[in-house]
Amino acid sequence: MRSHRLGVPMSITRISGVKILGLASAVPAQVRTLADDADVYGSNDVIKVSDSTGVKRRHIAPQDLCTSDLCYAAAERLLSEANIPRDSIDTLIFVSQTPDFILPATSCTLQSRLGLSTDCAAFDVGLGCSGYVYGLWLAANLIAANSSRRLLLMVGDTINKLAAPQDRSVSLLFGDAGTATLLEKSENEVPMTFVLGTDGAGYNNLIVPAGACRNPSNESTRTRIARESGNLRSDEDLFMNGAEIFSFTLDRVAPLIKTVLERSAWTAEDVDYFVFHQANKFILTHLAKRMKLPPEKVPIALEKYGNTSSASIPLTMTASLLEQLKRDRLKLVLAGFGVGYSWGAAAFDCGPLIMPDLIVVPEEKVRERSSL
Repeated sequence: MRSHRLGVPMSITRISGVKILGLASAVPAQVRTLADDADVYGSNDVIKVSDSTGVKRRHIAPQDLCTSDLCYAAAERLLSEANIPRDSIDTLIFVSQTPDFILPATSCTLQSRLGLSTDCAAFDVGLGCSGYVYGLWLAANLIAANSSRRLLLMVGDTINKLAAPQDRSVSLLFGDAGTATLLEKSENEVPMTFVLGTDGAGYNNLIVPAGACRNPSNESTRTRIARESGNLRSDEDLFMNGAEIFSFTLDRVAPLIKTVLERSAWTAEDVDYFVFHQANKFILTHLAKRMKLPPEKVPIALEKYGNTSSASIPLTMTASLLEQLKRDRLKLVLAGFGVGYSWGAAAFDCGPLIMPDLIVVPEEKVRERSSL
């Protein structure tokens, strides 16, 4: 079904018979604090940015630790606690903007590392801020269509590998994380509602302009030069137009939430929690006020973790809702929005879930366990 809001098509889907069995999240052990950032940018600039974004500290992946390593650690713990046969997983989806290689697909290497059956389908999806919602939508569709019975969704990013250390517009905001979610066929589950949309005209407002096939790497694209406000950045580093991203968010998110509630036949009062992509605290509090949502229903976890891109929604569920989701059945609305431009919301009941405590991954541990 297609719906038009603000002149932009949105895909709306109701999917039955899909259960979220469990969720795990992992972060690197290495932490960067405001004091560390102040050594680079000076305390005045750091405090100003922190007051706006809400970020106080971030977990940063060192060079040898990749997104796949964090997702692998999350999946290992989740599979262990779920105590299910690994050969019962017939699909693996890896959602990330920071894969291990240009090719092969990182999902293929994860299938091998996790010891899943060679009958398991595995593929990558290259999405960021909306990636977890899109991943759930894709997983739920495969299960509802009987193309999969039990599916492992692995979502994460190590965006700091793309951010120039001397570019305060991005380097003070992003953290790194990886997650794993188990879904399976369950005829008794109530429908899940998804609303998705895209406006690719805004692609250049959050982008790594060079280094891939459209603009291949060369000496010029690798050279960091002074940009706006004295930030140093190359064309192979992440660029973000914060004002345009903020404007996009204000235009799209409130109608997105309104639509997913309408199509679920829910009111805002019916929802236990609204878990938004953790863009920054100013945006989240502004959205909550605009939609008249109680602050206690809008968990914010970015103070300790930063903006973790595609991992931010499941990481927030782990960091803020762990005990409730392990114990209770909750009505949740998830909303991801940003890079692309791409946006998506999901409304569903879930829980009790299998949910390990947050996993902290030391670099040396990953090297010991990985053959890559």
